[in-house]
Formats: sequence, C-alpha cells, structure tokens
Amino acid sequence: MKECPLYILSLLLAFETGLSDIAAEEDDGIKIREQVEQSAEGNKIVLQKGEYHFFPQSSPKMNFYVSNHDQQKDIPVGLPIVNKKKLTLDARGSTFIFHGKMQPVLVMDSEKVQLRNFTIRYAAPFYVEGKITKIEEGKTTLEIPTKLFSWKVENGKFRILREDGEAGVNMALAFEAAGPMVPRNGGGDMGWSDSAEQVDKQHVRFDADAGKQGLKVGQILVLRNGMRPHPAMVLYRAKDTRLEKIVFSDSQGMGLLAQRSENITILGGGCVRAPGRLYTVSADATHFSNCRGKIFVKGALYEGMMDDAINVHSTCLSIEKLESPTSLIAKYMHPQSIGFEVFEKGEKVQFIRGKTLENLPPEELGTVDNAEMLDPTHVRITLKKSLPEGIGEGDAIENASWYPSVKFIDNTVRHNRARGALFTTPMPVLVKGNKFLRSHGSAILLAGDAQGWFESGGCRDVKIVGNIFDHNLTAGYQFTDAVIAICPVVRDLSNQKERYHRNIVISDNKFLTHRVPLLSMQSVENITFLNNKVRWDDKFFPRGNGQAILIKGPGPENKNIQDNL
Repeated sequence: MKECPLYILSLLLAFETGLSDIAAEEDDGIKIREQVEQSAEGNKIVLQKGEYHFFPQSSPKMNFYVSNHDQQKDIPVGLPIVNKKKLTLDARGSTFIFHGKMQPVLVMDSEKVQLRNFTIRYAAPFYVEGKITKIEEGKTTLEIPTKLFSWKVENGKFRILREDGEAGVNMALAFEAAGPMVPRNGGGDMGWSDSAEQVDKQHVRFDADAGKQGLKVGQILVLRNGMRPHPAMVLYRAKDTRLEKIVFSDSQGMGLLAQRSENITILGGGCVRAPGRLYTVSADATHFSNCRGKIFVKGALYEGMMDDAINVHSTCLSIEKLESPTSLIAKYMHPQSIGFEVFEKGEKVQFIRGKTLENLPPEELGTVDNAEMLDPTHVRITLKKSLPEGIGEGDAIENASWYPSVKFIDNTVRHNRARGALFTTPMPVLVKGNKFLRSHGSAILLAGDAQGWFESGGCRDVKIVGNIFDHNLTAGYQFTDAVIAICPVVRDLSNQKERYHRNIVISDNKFLTHRVPLLSMQSVENITFLNNKVRWDDKFFPRGNGQAILIKGPGPENKNIQDNL
C-alpha cells in the first residue's frame, strides 16, 4: 500500500498509561488490537461471542479528516485496521462497547477486509429518551429510565452524564411509543429548553411546552444536541471491504462513513434499536463520499436514524482563485467536509458551472497534474491543459475518476428523520425491493449542489423498481416535498441549458400514502413514472395541494408519466 500523507495521518505508536480511571470492565481493546496488528495477509480472527469493551485511554491516537463530521484531533481509535490485506474478523454475534468519546472502528489503507457479526454501541448514551407524563402550565414532565440513561439536574439545568463529561441538550425529537416518529406539520426537530427541575428519581419537569408542539402524553421525546464528532465506523482509502451483519445501535455521528474507498459490500445488519430505545445514530446510517467501484447493500434494517439510510455523493470544491490558465486554488466549502484528499495526480476533473449547476461535456474534462494541500480547506490544483473557456471563480470542480455505482436491494428503512435514501452519482443506481416505512421526509431524494454541502454528482442512470413506499413524508425537511424528490439546488434555473439529472425510471412500485405528492422534480431530463400502484388515505397531514406530481421550474424534457393517479 502507498504511504499515508503526513498532513492526513499522524499515528502515535505509544499507548497512554494511567488507566486507573477505567471502569470495572476489562479493557478488551488491547488484546483485540494486538491480534489485528500481528495478523498476516489472509489471516482470520474469530472471537468468542460476548461483550468486548474498548477504552480511549489505551487506544492509539490518530489524526485524520472525516467527511460530514465535526473535525477532531488526537482521535482515540478503539479498533484500527490499517495497512492490512485479506484480513477477516468474525465476532460471532458479539457486542463491542466503546467508552467515552472515541472513534470505534477504522479501516484505512487496507484491501479485502471482512468484518462480520458484531454490534457497535457506546457504554453511556449521548442522549436521553423520556416519556411525556404531564403537560401543564407551559411545562412538560418526562419520565426518564435511570437504567438506560444517566443525567442530573444542577442549578436548574438538565445535563446528560457521560464517561467523558457532561453535555447539555437544546433540541428534541418525538416518537410514538410504538416506534414511528410523531407526524408533524412542520419539521421534525424542535428547540428544547434545558431549564428543568427534578421531580423524583425518574421524573424531570422541563420549562418547555410540548403541547404547543402538538405533542401528547405517552409519546417519547429524545433530548439531544447537534454535536457530530465520530461515526461508528470509518472506511478511508479502503478497497474491497465487506461488512456482514454489522449493527450500529448508536453513534453520536453517522453509522458508517466511507470516503475515498472502492468496492463496498454490506450484507444484513444496519442500524437497529437497542432494547428499550428508539434512537440509533445521529445522522446517516451509511454515507459514501468520493467513493468509486461498486456499492452493494442488501438485506439490512435501518431504523431510528436522524438522517438517510444511505447517502452517496461526490464532494465538489469551489474555485476560489485562478493563478494561471492551468492552476487554481479550490476550497472545501462546508466546515464538516474538509481535509481529506479529493484529487490526486492523473485523476479527471469535472467542471461545474456554479450558478446553473451544469456539468461540462466529457471532452472538456481536465486532468490533474499535481494536487497540493495548502491547509485543511484549500488545495492547489495544477492541470495538464488550460481550463475550459468560461470556467472561473465561483464555479466548482469534482473528481470524475471517483464515482460509484449503487445497488440498494431488499432493505428496510423505517421510522427515521429526514430522507430514506439519497443518491448523487452518474454511475448506475438500482433501488429495488426495499420497504420505506414512515420516513419523516422523502423516501428517496436525488439532490446535488454547488452551495451548502457541496455534494454533487449528477445522476445519469437511476432505476427505482419494485419498492414499497408506506406513508413517507410525515414531516417537512429541506428538499423533501414528495415521496420521491428530484431536487438539485440550482441558483439560476432559468438560464440552465443542460438538466442536472437524467435517465430516471420509477416503475412497478407500491405507494401506500396520505395526500402528499408522489414525485417532485426540477432540472431533470428523460424520466419515466409508470406501472406504479397507489392507494391514498387521510392518515396524516396533506401536502402539495392534492397534486400527485410536482414540476418546479422548466418542465422535464422527454417525460413518460402515468396520468391516471
């Protein structure tokens, strides 16, 4: 394997000492890491089924950038699998329990790693769940199980207790006791006051009125904050990774974050609620940033997440300065998506017109002659030939050598916030045989932008066939105004000459839905919506003025849309 760039990785080989503050559990991480470090190519590590505890104090510290997360330094990594080839780790149904603030699992600069049969969870949750027992006089009383969550009220403020310290709360999300999120006419998240008084051992009265939010006694509130330090698992410069029955039961970031990785297979597992809990991970269940090859996901269960079950995209950079006809300074625009390498020598560059989000044709792709990181947010790109005419500051670039195809098959996505699935890649996408049950926002979103998150990669071949869409869009979220939303963010749609997404087939699906649009679209060419069965009801809030199909901006070119809805 090639050496890791020094600006990305700094692995401290010495372990910290002074473990006297570790809890009574044995530090199993030391022994498991030793087995991994000593393994040769082709080795298989098999663990006895059980609980294994990992602590930050003994874990090696690493520095690397993680897309779509709050950036950290000196990251304790509980299970680093680095520079390994053909390694298999089978935990036979074990649970890996991580203590404090740390990165649980990292697979980096490795090939053909197989991880099987384990659940990742944290010893102390970073949120609390409480049942509404009383709403009166502008206050809300919650019953919070002390066996599942640790908290205190001090000086009139509610605090979550964790092994790495205390944390406040500033937002809430509501679930029905049976599992789905509470339908809401507005968005899902609610601001929530941390002003509180303790009533007894398990009851807290908050200075917040759940009734004004349309909530009722018996519903469950998840109290949390917006911090996003670590995914449960990171794949970075990993090739041919296979995950079988890997479960993420909680994470203060995403479940799986893969970046700059190639060929990823996920079989079974997913985000599955721990007993007695409704919440799983704080963002996407799986997220793929600047990957390539094949992404294959089959037979997984994704529930209780704060965002998508799967999100696949490129990260585009804004052109900040032109230094010469062949040299430019590009900037990582979102603070949670910086520092990891987007371009390397010899790779192709797609140019994107910033205002209209138009991709230049294939014959105008650039080739990287050199990529130099100037700091975590800026990179100097030197091209082998001059930039195309009309491309300049304010436009964007993405890596045209790193696009993945996706097969998302026979999965269940349910009771999650935001969207069910999000795809932004020009390679073939197949979404088949899945069940999307009560996602709070759209079931599927095809997005793309050169502003905001700068997540791009215009779709060119998408097939959404044979799925069940069961009462999605029960609340409102950004870009989500239909069960299936095609919504790239285009600043100047009226002057766009080439549509952003194209060649989309939506057929042979079942829609069981309240009165919301089935499909919304803008900036799309060649779309088919046929042979879908629809059953309407009035269970939840209607949206879209009774329209089944929403067309925004200039209408789609070459459409074939069923008209008997």
